[in-house]
Amino acid sequence: MPRRRRSSRSRAGMSLHLVKMCVGVEQLDELAAFQRQRLADARARGEKPVLRHITRNAPRRAEELLAGGSLYWVFRGHLRVRQALTGIEPTVNAKGQAACALILDPVLIRVVPRPQRAFQGWRYLEGRDAPSDAGSRDTGIEELPDSMAEELRELGLL
Repeated sequence: MPRRRRSSRSRAGMSLHLVKMCVGVEQLDELAAFQRQRLADARARGEKPVLRHITRNAPRRAEELLAGGSLYWVFRGHLRVRQALTGIEPTVNAKGQAACALILDPVLIRVVPRPQRAFQGWRYLEGRDAPSDAGSRDTGIEELPDSMAEELRELGLL
């Protein structure tokens, strides 16, 4: 009997993830533009275009995170999008201090939005608690502007 292939979402559901506030960015489009610009700047400097997010502390559970984990971004009080974690490297921040680079896949994957209280730094998120990818349900939500989808949710219509 042929074995069923597991979807990437089912594997991601069992993984360990990180959650981080997307400070200074209000919308997904802004994050996408910012990240595209960072990759373009790296190319212009003759560097390999790798998307790095620098954080002060390195995750102690790096091995678990790299076994299919993602970084979930929080915009305006809601988890809204994730990016696969492809690496974790020691680095130095702009002040010359030891830091950690989270290496991210440039693909932004919308998730079914979920409220998230503000916090500093990053937090672990167990796979069983992670929101589903927005495209994994036939909601049409991924086609709505974020502000409209948020208003419809507040009205209890999504």
